[in-house]
Amino acid sequence: QVQLVESGGGSVQAGGSLRLSCAASGYTYSTYCMGWFRQAPGKEREGVAAIHSRGSTSYADSVKGRFTISQDNDKNTLYLQMNSLKPEDTAMYYCALEAKSWYCLLRSTRFGYWGQGTQVTVSE
Repeated sequence: QVQLVESGGGSVQAGGSLRLSCAASGYTYSTYCMGWFRQAPGKEREGVAAIHSRGSTSYADSVKGRFTISQDNDKNTLYLQMNSLKPEDTAMYYCALEAKSWYCLLRSTRFGYWGQGTQVTVSE
């Protein structure tokens, strides 16, 4: 049974940094895509960043240059380093897994496994 557990959210001031972590367990797929999504109150869930098991990455335009996605295969952990945070980054952040993926697309419908989310709040 696949489990994804996020941590690292919190409250920061604009310009600050946070690092989110997602501990993954229960899967044995050799090819996959893991991603970070976020959803603010009253808005649709949007893709933030994704990384393929082969190492390629993709980012939403709104976070390029500020966020970095990475993974530690030994620890089965996904990370999202968020720098230069802005109030508009405030949202619930979710980790997600797309099994048997040949390439990553930041579309939530492609991901079958989701974590419970971690809240990020950025104040002025």
